[in-house]
Amino acid sequence: MSSQSYTTTFLVDQTPEEAFAAITNVRGWWSGEIDGRTDVLGEEFTYRYQDVHYSKQQITELVPGKRVVWHVLDAYLNFTEDPDEWIGTEVTFDVAPKGDHTEVSFSHLGLVPEFECFDKCSNAWGFYINSSLRKLITSGQGAPNPTEDAAMQLPGRKTLV
Repeated sequence: MSSQSYTTTFLVDQTPEEAFAAITNVRGWWSGEIDGRTDVLGEEFTYRYQDVHYSKQQITELVPGKRVVWHVLDAYLNFTEDPDEWIGTEVTFDVAPKGDHTEVSFSHLGLVPEFECFDKCSNAWGFYINSSLRKLITSGQGAPNPTEDAAMQLPGRKTLV
């Protein structure tokens, strides 16, 4: 079994503190219903997108301007044979100065190619991290999917989980 978890990294001109603030503003870059605090150590929050994806995360590390870690306590993916694939995985964000820029590194530790959801989940994370979160950091406006009601009015709009 491979140990290559999904990881992606990008650079921005903003400060590590600005990147960190955007990361902890989860509603600003990830689609779906998010219930609970996403910016307090020890807090738990849930993510739900229709009946497609549910997950419950606990914030296990929160180092301002440097690091955020979520431990996935519960999960359900309706498009996999094993809907619990995310349980026990960790989502990490590492932020660090790199020259005149700030580097943001994202990993979903435990999301490995052997998982049935790897392709769909890594493609979705790629969009949410490299596009939506990056836009939130650089412009103050993320690009999560429209709300469910608005999405119904957009013909051909693909939904990401």
